[in-house]
Amino acid sequence: MKKKQIKSKYTEDFVPVKSITNGMIILDNNEKVSGIKIAPRNIFILDQDTQNSIIANLRNVYNMIDYEFWIVVADRPVDINIYLSQLQLLYNSTQDLARRKLIIEDINKANMFTSNSIVDTEYFLLFKEKNNDIISKRIRNLISNFASAGLNSNQVTNDDLRIILDNFLNGGQTTNFGTVIG
Repeated sequence: MKKKQIKSKYTEDFVPVKSITNGMIILDNNEKVSGIKIAPRNIFILDQDTQNSIIANLRNVYNMIDYEFWIVVADRPVDINIYLSQLQLLYNSTQDLARRKLIIEDINKANMFTSNSIVDTEYFLLFKEKNNDIISKRIRNLISNFASAGLNSNQVTNDDLRIILDNFLNGGQTTNFGTVIG
């Protein structure tokens, strides 16, 4: 007799994530996904020699990595409501007409950004490994190597990993389900 497999209607049932803790995604097979978040840097505002140097250093960094890794680019929604509130308070407390005009221009510009769903683009280098000591060593090496290439980085946080998963599973939409009271 063949056992009928029950198919779930939830995407989460197909994703092999057991938990997210200590800057790592723990998979069902106990492998861990971790890595670093790399701070963006616009090298194209630098002189040509500096650009070439940074690119050559990055090439060296990537060539030194001797394990499988993924480079992930994720968009994180930006909330500027606090900034807008501060501008409004400043506007209300300012009597100088020239300053009020400048503040109202900033408020209008900020409102334009919020209506266009602004995002902050973040860059990650992730890898999979079971051994916590190897994970720690790889993260230290990556941070050091990227620093030598002129880029700041740090270990991913639980929140970073949730944003990455939301981007892949939900098209960037964060899902927050509340408690249903019957």
